[in-house]
Amino acid sequence: MLEVKREGILLEPSDLSFENHGVLNPAVVLHEGAINLFYRATNKVNFSTIGRCVLEHPTKISLRFNHPVIIPTEPYESHGIEDPRITPFEDYYLLSYTAYDGHNARGGLMTSKDLNSFHHEGIITPQITYKEFALCMECFRNLNPKYLRFVRLFNKRAGAGSLENMILWDKDVVFFPQRINGKMAMLHRIYPDIQVAYFNHWSELNYTFWKDYLFKIQEHIVLSGKMPFENSYVGAGCPPILTNEGWLLIYHGVTDTALGYVYSTGAALLQANDPTQEIGRLKEPLFSPMETYELNGVTSNVVFPVGAIVLNERLYIYYGAADKRIGVVSVWLKELINSILNP
Repeated sequence: MLEVKREGILLEPSDLSFENHGVLNPAVVLHEGAINLFYRATNKVNFSTIGRCVLEHPTKISLRFNHPVIIPTEPYESHGIEDPRITPFEDYYLLSYTAYDGHNARGGLMTSKDLNSFHHEGIITPQITYKEFALCMECFRNLNPKYLRFVRLFNKRAGAGSLENMILWDKDVVFFPQRINGKMAMLHRIYPDIQVAYFNHWSELNYTFWKDYLFKIQEHIVLSGKMPFENSYVGAGCPPILTNEGWLLIYHGVTDTALGYVYSTGAALLQANDPTQEIGRLKEPLFSPMETYELNGVTSNVVFPVGAIVLNERLYIYYGAADKRIGVVSVWLKELINSILNP
């Protein structure tokens, strides 16, 4: 049996106005010998900025900033910066996030040299309407019908006839920490699957790139939900970790129940030179909502993994608990990989 240790709550909301509603979904990165967390902070009107804290130990905070370190400055993020992930890549730290303008949720990118100042690189996911996306989907006979189901869902959510103006929701953008076959690579999620995109530089991710990409979307699917805990949809979680056996991907899987959606955490191994080739995945969740702070919160029944580090051969996973708090679990890396390879 794979033993997953719940390390407990790491961070809770404070009385500070920018994070008095929730702290959740933290990016995690090692920098100058310290563990840095960049987390989504929400106030009482659910406006999101990015807070920061530094850990002296995987489960012990030594410094917590009393102000947001990243705030929305661009029109496309005017209603919040959400769910950051950070990946060290060559000379940069790449911070990907969900940019929300009150209507559209898209993947944005910032870059940094030192984690103290960040430069906006803009939206890097498709700038394409749902109407255009639906036309692309009609080219595939065997594509998961949930793609068009989510098109209809977003059309209903935004109002009749809105597909002409509503931009495709593309979230959970996560970069690989090194090039694959000479290309940069990132995971992203157009409902309901996880896809991968390859490019030389993020400046290539323009309208023409994505239009061509979407007409071949079946070639880019990395993971689809197939286990009961992920039968509604899946999304990339932590930046992939390269192991001797392939890329370890910690992700979230969602299932629809009588009580609503339940978010669990899954784990999979992907081929090192082609992440669209799945080596294996856990048949059961790595962990699911169990504790009171995971079952009840702003959004109940949610464990949402976003950041992970490996220290002394142990994997620490940092996650949002019910959109209210930040929790940590840990597991021996070798045992996790063995459990994936030998289900």
